[in-house]
Amino acid sequence: MNSAFWRRFRRNKGAVIGVAVLALVAVVALVGPSLATNDPWAMVEQPFLHPWSEPGLALGTDALGRDVLAGVVYGARISLLIGLVSTVVALLIGVTVGALAGYFGGWVDVGLMRFTELFQSVPSFALAIVLVAIFQPSVYSIVTAIAIVSWPPVARLVRGEFLTLRQRDFVQAAVLAGESTPRIMLTQILPNAMSPIIVMASLMVATAILLESSLSFLGLGDPNQMSWGYMVGAARTVLRQAWWMAVFPGAAIVLTVLALNLVGEGLNDGLNSRLDGRSK
Repeated sequence: MNSAFWRRFRRNKGAVIGVAVLALVAVVALVGPSLATNDPWAMVEQPFLHPWSEPGLALGTDALGRDVLAGVVYGARISLLIGLVSTVVALLIGVTVGALAGYFGGWVDVGLMRFTELFQSVPSFALAIVLVAIFQPSVYSIVTAIAIVSWPPVARLVRGEFLTLRQRDFVQAAVLAGESTPRIMLTQILPNAMSPIIVMASLMVATAILLESSLSFLGLGDPNQMSWGYMVGAARTVLRQAWWMAVFPGAAIVLTVLALNLVGEGLNDGLNSRLDGRSK
């Protein structure tokens, strides 16, 4: 990415703040668990201790006497992991389907788009619930379910880009030069279609984190992994008695998703060369 991209990106102050928040969350996810003094599943004190009421328990304890801060720290790792991995899998599926449909057209396009519409005909959250329930709640089933419900919009986006770009002169020149179809798709068309894909990917990570949190809230998260959604779900029956059990993991979800959306807007600005004409 060139200097013009970074100049346009930095012009969006919200995006810069979003990057800072994401960097903080990433640091917490990577090194936080090694610095956390308590196991998030261990009962370390009496239940319902208020935040900052005891040394070493800055965010208090939950209904079972577990350290809320340790839960938030460990939850960052699982939430980011599921969000990133499921987005990568969804992109691989969506880009492949969209590229084939957009480049070849005809019956290939019709068949792949009808296949895509089959997945879009069912509400994504309902389909995710069914898939996780069928395969049993685990990190792998949650990643698979989120990827399956997330790839159709990517396929439609990539299809539209390929339909437009395959008519360009540089693609026709590559065809006349005898380049193979896979090479043309991967080296000529796909790089020119990356801008909207990158923007969509940042928003997909945010959506994936929300989906994982919603599934965990309903009790369909991995029972062996602490996550923000699980913590909010565990607090729903004691909100009046222990507000901090839901507020801190809920704030982590809100800040992370908001940061990802701000970064997505910044990427959109950075990749939009038409903004160079605006006054600084």
